[in-house]
Amino acid sequence: MDNHLVLVRHGQSEWNKQNLFTGWKNPDLTEKGVAEAIDAGKRLKAEGLSFDIAYTSDLGRAQRTLNLMLTELDQEGLKTIKDQALNERDYGDLAGLNKDDAREKWGEAQVHIWRRSYDIPPPGGESLKDTRDRVLPYYNEVIWPDYKAGKNIIVAAHGNSLRALVMQLENLSPEDIMKREIATGEPIIYRLNEDGSVQDVKDLAA
Repeated sequence: MDNHLVLVRHGQSEWNKQNLFTGWKNPDLTEKGVAEAIDAGKRLKAEGLSFDIAYTSDLGRAQRTLNLMLTELDQEGLKTIKDQALNERDYGDLAGLNKDDAREKWGEAQVHIWRRSYDIPPPGGESLKDTRDRVLPYYNEVIWPDYKAGKNIIVAAHGNSLRALVMQLENLSPEDIMKREIATGEPIIYRLNEDGSVQDVKDLAA
């Protein structure tokens, strides 16, 4: 199939900069994050891409990133669907805490388990598996049918919600996906086969 699915993690947020667990909290982009989003839009335009529909989360940092990219693409006003299913992983009791402070409170090993295990959630929050369990049905039932219909799609979301998608698209194991970092403001461009597998992928961060 010749159409494209582009995944973009939002630009750097204020809480990324402060090393805080963010999750479903709603900090804005930093100046660097705004610049990352604008640059992502410019690079997508340089690739000759345009889009038929956009998907984003219910959180402002992803929505603003999308809007900044669409402005660079001369596609302001593109049909955009916002859904909580694409939200970042909910960090529960960790949300708003400095990661170093969390390590002091619960210990380095425990915080590492919460951050890097596949299926162990932090208190009151979600594991990556929990995040995947809400992202993938939404992708399969809403986004994938649009792709199969030939639409070019851009998804602006978050590190963990996008990892859940990348895990499926690239057929990665739980161990593989926990090692996979998705950089802020760096588009990943996929072309997919009829069965949903990856035909080719271009990571503009590479």
